[in-house]
Amino acid sequence: MTTDSRKRSTYSRRWFLQTSAGLAVGVGLYRPDWLPGYTGLADVRQEVPWTELASALHGQLVRPGDMDYLRYASPWNLRYAGVLPGGIARCADTGDVQASLGWARKYDVPLVIRSGGHSYAGFSTTQGLMIDVSPMNRVSFDPSTGMATLGGGARNADVYANLRPPSVAVTHGRCKAVGVAGLVLGGGIGFNMRAHGLTCDQLVQTEMVLADGSRVICSSSENDELLWASRGGGGGNFGINTSFTIQTFPVGRLTVYLITWKEKIDEVLAALQNVVLASPNEMGCKVSVNAVRAGAENTLNVQLLGQLIGTPSDLRDLLAPVYAISHPGNANEMVMEANYWDGQEFLSEDGTPEYSHERSRYVTGRIPDEGLANIVRHLRDWPGTKVGATWKFFLLGGAISRLRPADTAYVHRDASMISSIEVDWDATEEGTDVVIGNEMWLNEFHASMRPYTSEHSYQNFIDASQTDWQRAYYGTNLERLIEIKTKYDRTNVFHFPQSIPVAPTAPGQSGPQRSFH
Repeated sequence: MTTDSRKRSTYSRRWFLQTSAGLAVGVGLYRPDWLPGYTGLADVRQEVPWTELASALHGQLVRPGDMDYLRYASPWNLRYAGVLPGGIARCADTGDVQASLGWARKYDVPLVIRSGGHSYAGFSTTQGLMIDVSPMNRVSFDPSTGMATLGGGARNADVYANLRPPSVAVTHGRCKAVGVAGLVLGGGIGFNMRAHGLTCDQLVQTEMVLADGSRVICSSSENDELLWASRGGGGGNFGINTSFTIQTFPVGRLTVYLITWKEKIDEVLAALQNVVLASPNEMGCKVSVNAVRAGAENTLNVQLLGQLIGTPSDLRDLLAPVYAISHPGNANEMVMEANYWDGQEFLSEDGTPEYSHERSRYVTGRIPDEGLANIVRHLRDWPGTKVGATWKFFLLGGAISRLRPADTAYVHRDASMISSIEVDWDATEEGTDVVIGNEMWLNEFHASMRPYTSEHSYQNFIDASQTDWQRAYYGTNLERLIEIKTKYDRTNVFHFPQSIPVAPTAPGQSGPQRSFH
């Protein structure tokens, strides 16, 4: 477990009380030095004219004590729920975004941008100003071009609701509460990606508000380098994206499935990996090995979740080598043929907030048998929580690998899968030795997978424990991303612990300012 993680567990309750007290008397701002990646400033407390911002907005400015303040402030990952903003600008339009950004810069108020609030590392939390674009969630579809335009605050649920009637789709996620902005800006994985590419591959145009407050359109014909950076460069690095125009594709019938094996775990996992790696691009899936605590020991199972553009019979033919080892039984085999959007309802989840830590690694090719044995061994040795732990992989390849690493900011084109380890716990365990022990287990497990994986990690599974995050997320595209960041945000307005850095200043020139978010 890292030093920062121990400090976070030790001080979280004390910090929450300090924060709440400060906000209660209108102090407004406090920068906690225990946050992962924080570079250090003394406590900064200042009065700022919040009423000035409120009067400039078409939307609502929500302050501590207002109705629904905690609902708007809370992130998906509850381990960061104690980081409470001095104000939340609920932006109704691009003008509100510009006004909020200008006000924060005028009064040197730290800011973050939030769409869905699903930053795994809590980087969409702040004690300054939260620029919340979630009210900008309109989705429109142009049947003449097949393009959908999504507001910067649209979520997967909005995509589901609005693309169902015309029977089209994009590559989207399963969690309905996740913001499309974060999804597309970091790459965008989903069960459509092998057949149609990542969400960012389908991005045709985006509107952005830059650090200087200007509104720009980014497409192949104007501001094309910002479009390139928006295709996998990560959210919150270059500006505030207020809309996305995405090329859709028609959808019809397909087979969806959730199949669970509870016996012969080692053999099933090995056979399942071989089967899905050889599967057609019409198959999108996630393979999981799940551990739950049963008394003093852990119970493991292997799950296959996903969709196949084909019939249930086609699916069972593909899985025949796995079924020959162990048949899951009717109670553990949920297979259904449906039209596309009904199938997505079967696959989706609401995205209930939780306490979680997830660490990822890309895989090239297959994981050897000793790597699979390492996975099962670590899950059998999991120290346990009241919730669970999982190792999983999302199958890549197909349309994703047809682009070159430099074609978009998303660099991981040659990978066969994203693997990750996730541990979850409940509120009664937060800040206790249980979490400390699980963090130690998670970090050791993550390190033990290095011989079987690449050094890259998925930028949308952003991880405060990732020490080599710049290369892990962006690889050979890092230098170009730094150039674009420096060109459009020289004073580093859009900054958080793992934001793309600004290039060093040449001798004799004034250096970039820093705004801590």
